[in-house]
Amino acid sequence: MKDSKLSLWTRILVAICGLSLVAVLFLPIWRIDLDAPQYPEGLRMKIHADDIRGNVDIINGLNHYIGMKTLHKQDFPEFTVLPYCIGFFVVLFLLVALLNRKKWFYVSFFLFVAFGVIAMVDFWKWEYNYGHNLDPHAAIVVPGMAYQPPLIGFKQLLNFGAYSIPDTGGWIFIGCGAVLLICIALEWSRKVKIRKANMLVPVLLFSMLFVDSCTTGPEAIRLGKDNCAFCKMTISDSRFGSEIVTSTGKVFKFDDIQCMEQFMKEADEKVRKNSGVYLVDFCGNHGFLSTEKSILLKSVALKSPMNGNVAAFSSLDSFNAVKNIYPGDKISVAQL
Repeated sequence: MKDSKLSLWTRILVAICGLSLVAVLFLPIWRIDLDAPQYPEGLRMKIHADDIRGNVDIINGLNHYIGMKTLHKQDFPEFTVLPYCIGFFVVLFLLVALLNRKKWFYVSFFLFVAFGVIAMVDFWKWEYNYGHNLDPHAAIVVPGMAYQPPLIGFKQLLNFGAYSIPDTGGWIFIGCGAVLLICIALEWSRKVKIRKANMLVPVLLFSMLFVDSCTTGPEAIRLGKDNCAFCKMTISDSRFGSEIVTSTGKVFKFDDIQCMEQFMKEADEKVRKNSGVYLVDFCGNHGFLSTEKSILLKSVALKSPMNGNVAAFSSLDSFNAVKNIYPGDKISVAQL
C-alpha cells in the first residue's frame, strides 16, 4: 500500500543519517575539559567509540593524589561493544532507506532513541563510580568530597572547573536523532505542502554540517555569576571587563584589564601568541572590542575593580566625553 511507504525525502535523509554514523566510528563522541589556574590551556579527555584520548596521562597523575581510579582503555567493556552498535545502526538505516517501509523506519527510530538513553545512563553510572569510589589512603583526602564530573554542562571540583559536552561524533548522533524525528513528523503529516518540505531539507543538511561549531570569539559576561580568571572575584561591573579567547576556543573572563595583563604575563608562550584579546567598551551597550580597535584611557578617577583604572572606547567621541568627566591620559595597547 502507498501509505506504508516512505516519502523520497525521508528515504534520502535516513540514508544520510546512516552514512553520517560511519564518521562516528572515527571521531570523538564526548569530551571532558578540565580548567585550572595551573593549566591555562586546560586538560582535555576525548571519548571515542573504542578509546579514551587526550591528556589522559596527566589526568591519571592528578587522580592518583586524590584517590581516583586511573583511566585505561581495557577497563571499559563499552569500547568493545560500542563500535558494533554504531555499525548496526549504519546498516539498519541504509536498509530502511532501501526497503522503503514505514514500520521499519519507526522501529529503527525508537531503537536509536533507546540506545541513546541507555548510553547516557551507562555514562552517568561510570562517572558516578569514577567520582565516588575513592582510595581512603590517598595523599589528599577531603571528607565528604566527591569528584563526579557533570553528565553535561559545568561543575566545580576543588580548583578545577569540569566541562562535559558532546564532541563531533556526539553532535552527529544528536543531529541524526533530530533529523529522524522531523522525518517522522513529516510522515505523520502528509498534508504538509511539498514546497515547505523542500525548504526544510537543505536547512537540515546545512545544520548537520555545522553542528560542531565552536566558540572562537568572546562570550557575554554574566554579572554576579562569572568570576575573574585571575583574581577570582565575582564580576559585578562590566565596564572594565576583558576576555582572552585561546586558539582552542577556551574563554577566560576578567573584571579588570589589569587582571588580564597579569594573567597573560603568567601564561605560557603558546597562550600569549595564539590567543585573542577583547576589551569591553566602557560606553554604550558594553560590547567587545578587539585591541586593534580600542582607544584606551588611564585615569585614577575611574576606580576600576582592581585599580587598573583603564577603560576602552570604540570612538574618539566617546573617549573625549568620558575624559572630560574622568581626567586622564590616552595610552596605547603596547603600554599596558
